[in-house]
Amino acid sequence: MTPLRLLRDSFEDDPALDTAVSRALMLRVAAGELPETLRIARPGAFVAFAKRDAVAEGYREALAAARAAGFEAVLRLAGGRAAIFHEGTIELGHARPDPEPRAGIHERFENTAGRIAAALRSLGVDARVGEVPGEYCPGRYSVNARGEAKLAGIGQRVVAGGSHTGVVLVVSGEDRIKRALVPVYEALELPWRPEATGSVAAEDGALGWDEVAGALVEEYARHFDVVDAELDEETLALARRLAPEHRPPG
Repeated sequence: MTPLRLLRDSFEDDPALDTAVSRALMLRVAAGELPETLRIARPGAFVAFAKRDAVAEGYREALAAARAAGFEAVLRLAGGRAAIFHEGTIELGHARPDPEPRAGIHERFENTAGRIAAALRSLGVDARVGEVPGEYCPGRYSVNARGEAKLAGIGQRVVAGGSHTGVVLVVSGEDRIKRALVPVYEALELPWRPEATGSVAAEDGALGWDEVAGALVEEYARHFDVVDAELDEETLALARRLAPEHRPPG
């Protein structure tokens, strides 16, 4: 099986640095400086705005709304629309080398969504792949519960020589997400239904962050030779240089 480094480094107090670490890993893996890498982390509370959000008329109002709700704001690595992270979510990022990364976009989406759903099903959750009508940051490869409530969103970015596939999976705290995103999406004039937002804990209250993260690692270990590793200083230094680019105005 293909070797896959597993990092568990989290940067809850600095969401911009957290985002920059994902970007730095992508760049260094794509350049052949690091092997294929998976990071599973517990993020801090932040709303990740996309480039399309940043040019919207209500962007500054949306930034203010996110901060008023207790969330930092960052400019996200991949496309889509505003997504939300907090301590009850799992952040997963898979950086992989690829000489022709655009050719494998759909395959990477399918594989990642399938692995997330399989990990949740192993815990007894009725997890499926597909967009729920009215979900925030909609995508055809979202992972949902029972076809009714979004649990995870997936985004992807490609660069010369590689790609990064990122996931935010809501383990708990879906009400906190709803409260924060209502004014953010109103400011951006984006339609969504808060009731389409779910969590793993809402499906089974006995499941917590550690159990879900463990199931994800086990699922990836079915496809890769997973080896625990630590974030190296060179990647962290690059991330610190990149972090200001992920901090929005104010």
